[in-house]
Formats: sequence, structure tokens, C-alpha cells
Amino acid sequence: MAAAKITGPGLCAMACAVAILWSCLVGEHVMLRRAAAERIRVLREIEQLQKKARPTPASAPAPAAWHRAWVAAG
Repeated sequence: MAAAKITGPGLCAMACAVAILWSCLVGEHVMLRRAAAERIRVLREIEQLQKKARPTPASAPAPAAWHRAWVAAG
């Protein structure tokens, strides 16, 4: 003797819920793999940029020599 029967619509609702759950789990797995691959790509790019030769800046300008102007009266 069955205590409860699962109706057709109830069975369909459970199947839909399980399908949605599995699609969410698969989607999460795909997003995590893409994020890990993107993180690795960005870290390698940062490493390459740090190793890249940078142009040497020009030397700082020397301070101007102070000249006292001699004023002659006359």
C-alpha cells in the first residue's frame, strides 16, 4: 500500500528542479575554470611587463649657476 503517490505534474516539477540544479552546477564549474585560466593569463602578462626593458630616463637637469649681476653706477 502506497502512502503517497507522485502525480505526473509533480514528477515533472521534480525533474525540472533537478535539471536546473545540474545546469547551475555545470555553469559554476565552467565559470571557475574560465576565471582560473584568466587569472593565469593576467599573472603571466604582469610578469612579462615587469621583465620588459624600460627606457632609461634622461638625467635630471643641473641647477642653474647663480650669477650676481654687477651694477655699475655711472
